[in-house]
Amino acid sequence: MSDGAHILVVDDDARLCGLLRKYLSDRGFRVTTASNAADAERKLGVLAFDILVLDVMMPGESGVDFTQRLRRASDVPILLLTARGEARDRIHGLASGADDYLLKPFEPDELLLRIRAILRRAPPPIEAPREIAFGGFRFDPGREELTRSGEIVRLTAAEASLLKALAERAGRAVSREELLRLSRISGNERTIDVQMARLRRKIEADPRMPRYLQTLRGAGYVLRAE
Repeated sequence: MSDGAHILVVDDDARLCGLLRKYLSDRGFRVTTASNAADAERKLGVLAFDILVLDVMMPGESGVDFTQRLRRASDVPILLLTARGEARDRIHGLASGADDYLLKPFEPDELLLRIRAILRRAPPPIEAPREIAFGGFRFDPGREELTRSGEIVRLTAAEASLLKALAERAGRAVSREELLRLSRISGNERTIDVQMARLRRKIEADPRMPRYLQTLRGAGYVLRAE
C-alpha cells in the first residue's frame, strides 16, 4: 500500500543519497533527494511528499532542529537517520517530532520496513473534490487552477495553496494555524490574513463584504461553495 509514495531523502552524503534513491526507486517509490535542510525546505515548497528520511548531522541546520521547525507547519512523517545511538539522542530526536529513528549504518531492508510501517500509520490523505464552484468561479484542487467563465484566473503559489486548503474543507471553518500547516505559506498567522486579502481581491465583488471567502470570528476562514 506504500509503494508509489513520494520520499524526500535529506543527507549531505551524496553517495548515500544516490544509493537510497536507487534502492527505494527499485521498490516502487518516487524519490527526491536534498543535500541539507535549506535544500529540503525549497523542495517542500513546491512538491508534496509522503515521508521524509532525514539525516541528523548535516552542515547548517541539523535534522533535529529542522524537524522541530517543520512540525510547526506540517505533519509529514519523518524518519531520522543518525550515527548517534545513545538513549538521550534518540529521545531528543523523537521529542522533536520525528516518527522514527534509525541508527547508521543500517541495512536497507530495515529502512524499507520502517518506511512502510510509518506510512501504514499515517492518516490517509484527504480526497480532494474534483471541482468546487462558487459564483462564476470554478476551482480544481488537484491542478490548483481557478477559472472564471472558462478563463484562467492567475494565482500565486501561496494563493493557490490557500484556496486549495479551503476548497478541500468547503463549508467548514479552518483556523489560521491549520491553514499555515496545510498551505505552502511561510510566516505566521498574520501572513494568512495578508494572503487572504489578496485572494479576496481576485474573487470577491466587494472584498470588504466577502460572499465566498468568509471570516468566522474566533474560528478562522471558510469557503462557501455552491
